[in-house]
Amino acid sequence: MRKNQNLGEYLQQQGVSRRGFLKFCSATASLMALPPSAVAQVAEALASAKRPSVIWLSFQECTGCTESLTRSHAPTVESLIFDAISLDYHHTLQAAAGHSAEAAREAAMEENSGEYILVVDGSIPVGNPAYSTIAGISNLDMLKEAAEHCFAIVAVGSCAAFGGLPNANPNPTGAVSVGEIITDKPIINVSGCPPIPVVITGVLAHFLTFGTIPELDSLGRPAAFFGQNIHDRCYRRPFYERGEFAETFDDEGARKGWCLYKLGCKGPITYNACATLKWNQGTGFPIQAGHGCIACSEPRFWDKGGFYNALSTGDWGTRDALLGAAAAGAALGVGSAIAARARKSKAQAEEEAYSWKT
Repeated sequence: MRKNQNLGEYLQQQGVSRRGFLKFCSATASLMALPPSAVAQVAEALASAKRPSVIWLSFQECTGCTESLTRSHAPTVESLIFDAISLDYHHTLQAAAGHSAEAAREAAMEENSGEYILVVDGSIPVGNPAYSTIAGISNLDMLKEAAEHCFAIVAVGSCAAFGGLPNANPNPTGAVSVGEIITDKPIINVSGCPPIPVVITGVLAHFLTFGTIPELDSLGRPAAFFGQNIHDRCYRRPFYERGEFAETFDDEGARKGWCLYKLGCKGPITYNACATLKWNQGTGFPIQAGHGCIACSEPRFWDKGGFYNALSTGDWGTRDALLGAAAAGAALGVGSAIAARARKSKAQAEEEAYSWKT
């Protein structure tokens, strides 16, 4: 993609049809919780969007966030969205190394001052900054330097968003999140261990469309993706309502797909889009595979009780959370039942009307 070429021109050059592009825009608008009327606005904005510079810094992390992104099941158009972003620095994916890599980072910051998007995965050690360095520069210093002239920061993964596993007790490196260091820039937390690839895509698409950060929840996460808990969208929810729980991973309840609450599932207090967007080309998510949610998108999930202990035994403040989830589920169930009865009545009326005509 040429430097001054917009995304619409690039997609057309790559043989992407208008229909395919509009289909992607429709999906993007839906992911961002926008009304159908906004599809045209999304399409116009994306088609005219210029290639933004992205600098990706990886600190105390396991590379799982990058692995997740590279294994995205994104369709061709979504992949082209990433081709249309100038990923000017990513020390795992870039070809350059050593002095050349650092020169590329410095050049990108200078040429795109005030406009580039800074993506960070991994926590930052402040107990002793020497615990994690890149090219002899501590993570702390590199973050401060890169954040100074960026447009906004996307903290990808629970390590960057909340401190992550390096922050677990006793936190030997003094690991902290991006937001605990940088306080004068917009920060979007895309938590998860790792986060869902499409969520990262959606955040960047929002930048391309509106030039602003998306609506955020109380933890700084995109509300469109983190606005509902997994429990409310889980296909095992009816078993929870009926009190049907698997007691072990190999009992009859587990084989029948019953609720995994007693086996430690944290779905009622976990806010993420796993149950709707899913993983592995949209084919499943941990609960669907037979394993309870471990709340990896929530702060300090690693220190609040064992992964296989019921919520009531951990430090989750779960009474209110569970009551809230149950109330929301009950309301959702009532609403669905009313809607289903209305559809059934309408269908019966139409069938009777048709039979009279024939």
